[in-house]
Formats: sequence, structure tokens, C-alpha cells
Amino acid sequence: MRFTSDNTATVAPEILAAIVEANAASTAPYDGDPWSGRLSEVFSRFFGTDVAAFAVTTGTAANALALSCLTPPFGSVVCHREAHIHVDECGAPEFYTGGAKLLLAEGFGAKITPESFAAALADMRGDVHQVQPRVLSLTQATELGCVYTPAEVAALAGAAKARGMRVHMDGARFANALVHLDCHPADITWKAGVDVLCFGATKNGALAAEAVVFFNRELAAEFGLRRKRGGHLLCKGRYISAQLLAYIETGLWRRNAERANAMARRLAQAAPGRLLYPVEANEVFLNVGPEGAHQLRAQGFEFYDWGAEGSGQIRLVVSWDQVEVHVEALAVALANLPV
Repeated sequence: MRFTSDNTATVAPEILAAIVEANAASTAPYDGDPWSGRLSEVFSRFFGTDVAAFAVTTGTAANALALSCLTPPFGSVVCHREAHIHVDECGAPEFYTGGAKLLLAEGFGAKITPESFAAALADMRGDVHQVQPRVLSLTQATELGCVYTPAEVAALAGAAKARGMRVHMDGARFANALVHLDCHPADITWKAGVDVLCFGATKNGALAAEAVVFFNRELAAEFGLRRKRGGHLLCKGRYISAQLLAYIETGLWRRNAERANAMARRLAQAAPGRLLYPVEANEVFLNVGPEGAHQLRAQGFEFYDWGAEGSGQIRLVVSWDQVEVHVEALAVALANLPV
């Protein structure tokens, strides 16, 4: 009964069907196929504005290549201390940007606040001896399962724009955040000041499909070249684009995210006194104690320890295809843990 990560999930039937359809006949390579040709059009309809969309296979590639279009090597990127680009991407953002520096901000639930954003830049003098602030990077939903509201995104983006900075959003779990907020995709992206979004699909039912969506087309001018130079332009890119089109056009993004979020809430309801953060997407962080963690594992539940070693803090991630019987069994086990 695996609750370690939504990366363990299977591929949704709609995605497999789209891949089979794209495999029916030969077609032009390198984005010359009909599926890749429709990508920007479909994402433009989804977001309600004209965008430039590019397909890549991993979230790390999406983030790193997007940031490389937003900052020079002597620039800096403000992100949360828990951000994936800082903790889990092996220096890829620094590599692809040619050495741009990450400046770390604080905030409960891995959410940056206007105050922590200002604090991260407090020592920046703006002279030639320091890196120059160029980008604010937000994660939606955050690495701790919390969600920025439209007003929060707008406030942070406004503060960044006032300093002449661009705004990047890591949307590995964008669908989960969008379902929680029940708003239009535009409300937490371009209308709130986001310049580029890394739109994740892999965690929510796709095989290996992410999109980099530029709301400012001028910023996308070099992306195609950077993607090619970085080794992420696929000759048979139709298999990635077909997944992204199916993900959006069939409503799969919403159905899968709604299911995952609902099951995460069920787990949260079973152990309200143990919650470390609000459950707003498909991740649940709990303090069950060392003995509680041992008991859960003894019953067959798999998850990651979190926090300091021996703290008894754990992370549960509910996937779109999680077996409901397993979710219910875990809910019962959590409710029955000794106080």
C-alpha cells in the first residue's frame, strides 16, 4: 500500500489511448507533427490568452530551461528554501542558467510571503559585486502541499515586478492546486503576473509529459534553441504533445486531481490533531511519532519519513489511481494510532 509519491502512479487510460493514436502513422519529426502544432493553441484556450507552449519530458528540464530564459548567469532566483529547484534538481537550474544564484526565502507551508521575499533580497545592493535579482520562483502547489491563492500570487508577483523581476511558477502539481482553488487557470497565472509556468502532467496520469507555457511570448524567443542545445528536443515529440492535448481536452487533469485531493482529505480527516500543514492538494504531512511510523509500516503502508531524523514526521502522497480500499485502511490505521 504505497503512499510514497505520485510518481509511482500508473499511466491513465486516456493518455495511453492518445499515444496509440499518435502511433498510427509516420509523421514529421521535431515538432513538425500535428499534435505538437496544436499545443500552443490548446494551451491558449485553456488559459484564456495567447501563449507559447513547449513539450518536455521532465519537470527538472522544464524548470531549468524556463529559468534559463528569464535570467542571465549573473542573475539570481528567489525561491523557497523547500523549493524543488533548490532541494531536488541536482543543480540543474544553476547549470542551465550558466550559474545564476538561488536566493532562499522562508515561509510556513513552503509558501513565500511578501515579507520573506523582501528579506531574501535585503542584502542586495544592486552593484556590480553582487548577483542581480532577476526571477521570483513560486511552486503551486508547494512542496508541503499548500496552495497560493490568486491574491497571494498577485501580491508576490507585484512585488517582484516592482523590482524589475520576472515570475516563474513550478506547477508540478498545478492541477491539484487548481482543483482546490476552483478558479480559472488564468487567475493564478498570467492575470496574477506569472510570466512562465511549468505545467506538470506526469504526476497526475501522464507517462512523461510536462509543458513550459510562456504567457509573455517575447520571453519564449530563445526557448526552442535552449531546449535543443540542452538535449530535450525529441525527434518523436508527438508522443509527448499527444499526452498533453489529451490531458487537457478530455478533462483528465481535473478528474484525476479531484480524486487525489479528495482521498488526501479523507486521510487528513482521520488524524486532524497530527497535521503539520493544511491539506490543500494531494499531500498529507503528519506527526505520528516514531512508534506510530513503525506501526504503520508494519501494517504494510509505504511512505517517506519527513523532518528531522527520529521526529516521527511523515509524508503521505495520494496518487490519482490510489486504491480506495488502501486509503480507507490507512485512514482507519491513522485513527487508531495511540495518542
